[in-house]
Amino acid sequence: MAATEEIRDQALIHIEALTKIFYTDEIETHALAGIHLTIDRGEYVAISGPSGCGKSTLLSILGLLDTPSSGSYLLNTRPVENLSFAERSRIRNQEIGFIFQSFNPIGDLTVYENVELPLTYRSGMPSVERKRRVDESLSRVGMAHRLRHYPSQLSGGQQQRVAVARTLAGSPSILLADEPTGNLDSCNGEAVMELLKELHKDGATICMVTHDPRFAKLAEREVHLFDGQVVSEEDLRKKLAAERELLQ
Repeated sequence: MAATEEIRDQALIHIEALTKIFYTDEIETHALAGIHLTIDRGEYVAISGPSGCGKSTLLSILGLLDTPSSGSYLLNTRPVENLSFAERSRIRNQEIGFIFQSFNPIGDLTVYENVELPLTYRSGMPSVERKRRVDESLSRVGMAHRLRHYPSQLSGGQQQRVAVARTLAGSPSILLADEPTGNLDSCNGEAVMELLKELHKDGATICMVTHDPRFAKLAEREVHLFDGQVVSEEDLRKKLAAERELLQ
């Protein structure tokens, strides 16, 4: 087996020459321009770069919330770039966990019910298994004592912990975090980052988008994007410096 084939077959995520073009009237916007990326099982990867560089677009494609214009995407060695809507939804529910900067709790459901909800869409999962998963995930994020509370009774940091628990309950292959500290103050943001660090120590695979260089450095590997392309840290510094000179 060739070296590139071996890497592809062992990786949790493997994308090649991925592009994404948005069309508005007669204008083409190239959000991603030939991305190559591999994420191994158990790895913690941070995707960083300036606003508008394609970070969130890439994460949306990795999470099967959007489709690429061209290129290949293997998830667990399976091509997923051209799946049907129903199949994409099934894989999202079973293999991909999302942590957004907006916590997205359902206000009239308790903490327990918010965490349990995604599991109710898994056909054949008995209620006793759902309860075990919810209890375990809330314990892992330190929120078991608030399971009967409603989102309005929680702080922002606590709501984000519940969002993480909701993700963990599904036992996903990978956690995709999009600016998970974006709506938190510095103290709660650092607490959530510490939680992600602990989850990674326990074996979780994490891919996080962040604009904060402090948090990006906490990952095992940092991937820099600029104008829809992966660049080296040195190239990123040069491009950002050139942009600053143009603005002066």
